Amino acid sequence: MSKERKKVINPEITWKDTTPGGMILDAGNAEDFKTGDWRSMKPIWLKDKCKQCLLCYPVCPDTSILIDEDGKRTEFDYDHCKGCGVCVEVCPFDAIDFVEED
Repeated sequence: MSKERKKVINPEITWKDTTPGGMILDAGNAEDFKTGDWRSMKPIWLKDKCKQCLLCYPVCPDTSILIDEDGKRTEFDYDHCKGCGVCVEVCPFDAIDFVEED
């Protein structure tokens, strides 16, 4: 059996030249795709209420809560945040609002 390679999808590729469906060629993750388009609800970080407890960071399934070089929480990575709301639920300081996506 020949080893399949993942194909790059672009406007010029035909359906016959894409990676066959159902074949998992490598581990997938949200970093490979901008999955934020799936979001219907959007978390909003309220910086003035945030106590930097970082309880939100480990519960984010998409690694969309960014931490700077000083170990402080910063904005969301909205390219990858799917709006699951787990961070909203875990924040004890109500420092994350949850609003309908525009």
